[in-house]
Amino acid sequence: MANVLIAFSGLVLLMVAVGLLSVLRGPTRADRMMAAQLFGTGGIAVLLLVGTASGVEAVVDVALTLAVLAAFASAAFVKADRQVSVEPIEDDRT
Repeated sequence: MANVLIAFSGLVLLMVAVGLLSVLRGPTRADRMMAAQLFGTGGIAVLLLVGTASGVEAVVDVALTLAVLAAFASAAFVKADRQVSVEPIEDDRT
């Protein structure tokens, strides 16, 4: 059973790598943030699969910490992006 979980974690890592190549080419900041979220989600999945396969329970704490950090990063990005888009544009036509 452990070998199957390790194989699935390798498959998840491969899919994250393919997704990151696709998303990193995006020109906007939102595309780059999605790449970071994809990396965080894939990292959590791999940590949980490897932790279950090896029987180490401390990996769950690391995965939960990574999930909380990913949520904070996403909230910070939305707040920063909203501030950039709300600032008035100065007009030089005076």
